[in-house]
Amino acid sequence: MFTEAIEAILRDRATSEAVRAIENGGSAASIWNAVEEAGFLELLTPESAGGAGLPLSSIEPIFTAFGRYAVPVPLAQSIAARALLRDSGVTAPAGMTTLAGSCLRRADGSLKAPQVPFGMICDNVLANVDGALLLLDATQAEREPDGVHGSSCGTLRWRSGAVPVALGSNGAEVLLFSAAIHAAAIAGAMDRVFAMTLQYCNDRSQFGKSIGKFQAVQHQLSVMAEHVASAGMASALAFSGTGAVPERLATAIGKARTSMAVPLIAATAHALHGAIGVTAEYDLQLYTRRMHEWRIADGSEIFWNGVVGSAVLAQEHGTIVDFARTAPHCVAA
Repeated sequence: MFTEAIEAILRDRATSEAVRAIENGGSAASIWNAVEEAGFLELLTPESAGGAGLPLSSIEPIFTAFGRYAVPVPLAQSIAARALLRDSGVTAPAGMTTLAGSCLRRADGSLKAPQVPFGMICDNVLANVDGALLLLDATQAEREPDGVHGSSCGTLRWRSGAVPVALGSNGAEVLLFSAAIHAAAIAGAMDRVFAMTLQYCNDRSQFGKSIGKFQAVQHQLSVMAEHVASAGMASALAFSGTGAVPERLATAIGKARTSMAVPLIAATAHALHGAIGVTAEYDLQLYTRRMHEWRIADGSEIFWNGVVGSAVLAQEHGTIVDFARTAPHCVAA
């Protein structure tokens, strides 16, 4: 029910024209206000606090939809921030809140948050600082863009006087939630890219028939379909836990698998589209650019495969098959 309602808003507000306008410096208020006014930022907030109280498994299709529409505002991050603030006693601030999974504290007390998603347009940042949870005012930060073309990703720096006291010791959960969100976003974007590629191959004719009927093209589409399906399952796994925050090992598997598929999906989609696929006017690049950025966000597959590998080595008994079968319920090292 919630997924369909949000997708209706996204179809109307998050059009490719609207996304391009925001990338070019336009206002993101139309998309943000529509979702906020509908109350959808409180989907993970407990019912006792006026929210929907959805479990993680129910929020995953919504986060995937945000990737499928290349949503250029931190909707998923703002929803997650409310879940992460659950024990702090602090009400979620007004405006757009994003997540910073890894911050650096300097000797002088200042903070640096590299590659913060939506860091250039957000109002607040919920950050992990050495395991502590901090809510930072983004308007007091020095901002520097560091994302791909058209991205609002940025590195933010706060002077020591602008750094508040910690709200709790659950800062590490910020990284997990942010990584799981990016896994879902990748899965959604891949789904859109595959649909565009399949449609193009059916429409584009060469030598008197659609290129989708050539065996070589069909093979490439089949490989794409396998990876897109795997990415969807990996995203669902990341949100399969019963707690308020994605579990570490499930998140590691989900982020590693989705990130791993990005180069192949993006390269194959552009190869099958040919020259039109690299033009600014064509929508494909709206998704492949983001896929590449989300691949490295919160750690690429290299980092998260290391987490999974540590968990494998930590198990005392059983085979790799046993580990794969029970992995969602294991505790990573």
